[in-house]
Amino acid sequence: MSIQDGLPTPARYYAMAVVLLGITMTVLDGTIVNLALPRIAHDLQASAAHSVWVVNAYQISTLALLLPCATLGDLVGYRRMYLSGLVLFTLASLGCTFADSLPTLAAARAVQGLGAAGVMSVNSALVRLIYPERLLGRGIAINSMVVATASVAGPSLAASILSVAAWPWLFAVNLPLGAVVLWLGFRSLPRNNAPRTSGARFGWLDVLLNALMFSLVFVGVDAIGAQPNISAASSSRLAGIALLLAGAVLGAIYLRRQWRQPIPIFPVDLLRIPVFALSMCTSVTAFAAQMLAYIALPFLLLDAYGHSPVQAGLLITAWPLAIVVVAPLAGLLIGRYPDGLLGAIGLGILAIGLALLAHLPAQPGNVDIVWRLILCGIGFGLFQSPNNHTIVTSAPIQRSGAASGMLGSARLTGQTLGAVMMAIIFSFTNAHDGRGPLIALTLAAGLSAIAGIFSALRLQRPAAATKAESAG
Repeated sequence: MSIQDGLPTPARYYAMAVVLLGITMTVLDGTIVNLALPRIAHDLQASAAHSVWVVNAYQISTLALLLPCATLGDLVGYRRMYLSGLVLFTLASLGCTFADSLPTLAAARAVQGLGAAGVMSVNSALVRLIYPERLLGRGIAINSMVVATASVAGPSLAASILSVAAWPWLFAVNLPLGAVVLWLGFRSLPRNNAPRTSGARFGWLDVLLNALMFSLVFVGVDAIGAQPNISAASSSRLAGIALLLAGAVLGAIYLRRQWRQPIPIFPVDLLRIPVFALSMCTSVTAFAAQMLAYIALPFLLLDAYGHSPVQAGLLITAWPLAIVVVAPLAGLLIGRYPDGLLGAIGLGILAIGLALLAHLPAQPGNVDIVWRLILCGIGFGLFQSPNNHTIVTSAPIQRSGAASGMLGSARLTGQTLGAVMMAIIFSFTNAHDGRGPLIALTLAAGLSAIAGIFSALRLQRPAAATKAESAG
């Protein structure tokens, strides 16, 4: 069977179930521990500042190793990379469950992040193998919907688990689920037999440079954004700037090396494809806007408008629920209308929704808030699936892993940038009187509009023509 033919039913359903369950586990674990950090710090006798590394270790490890895992997937097979990542993720979850100190827990989380990188790096590449080309838009839409929902479901799931059990169970739940997904994965995931590019190799120096570049930049921007007063000339802030500059210098050296590689770990070959580069810009900017809004909304609803945590959580749920409804519809539109057009319309709707949230009445009712959030969810759901479709399909078939890795990197990079922007805004304003969150929502609306412009620019360069050029 040609790797572009997809799988027949019901094999397609089993394989897609594995892909969706695996990506749900790994995306959820990026945020599921946030709610438990105070308790973890208390139980492990650590400071609140140090406990943040339970989150950072996972995020840095995932972001730093996502692209190397994607390249390795191109070389050894997406099925093998996915299952290896899932094994590592599940075993590391066992280590997290029984961790008896903060350093042990952070180390286990870093290993868990490496496993997550293996899963995320080839997630979309596997979807491309599972679905026939005529149905690929539908598969990507389902995958996008699950990722979007899992991205915001972590705190809600954590609250449910913590209401009946201690924090180690946040990790223990991965053990039986991971075992089931592995069993299904070995039985149902397809193999890919794409021809290996001549001269392709996996250089460990390049892996190290990639990991250092992302780690230095992540830690640097985090240190700068986390300062209580951005204008204060603190040693921590200066250290953050130094780390950021070191990451930039190292990145320049690294990318220059990558430019000469036939199969680069950082896929500069794909970034030479105009529609791919524009789609990446669209994704990073849109996810930065999404993260700004997701952080700002709880502060706005809890502190400025006086809602309870339960009320705020239920109101915010309107956004992901709208995505769940719209994403499959967006999948049906893929192929009928240009991805760039669908993305531009969706991001325009998102920008309008965010701008309306930034101009809520002084005492808004629940309906005032909900319909604006639904508008944001509709816009995001309409943008995400077509944009992901372009990123995956504009790459040659033998570089599907690299495209999949870049898709995940764009999401994580955008979310990281959004979180840093939020920290900087809070350093200038009061987070609890509504002013800071409203500024953040206004900025998010502007970023969404910019992302819409990036998406519209793709209409000048059809993906099919560009893909043909890159394959040639």
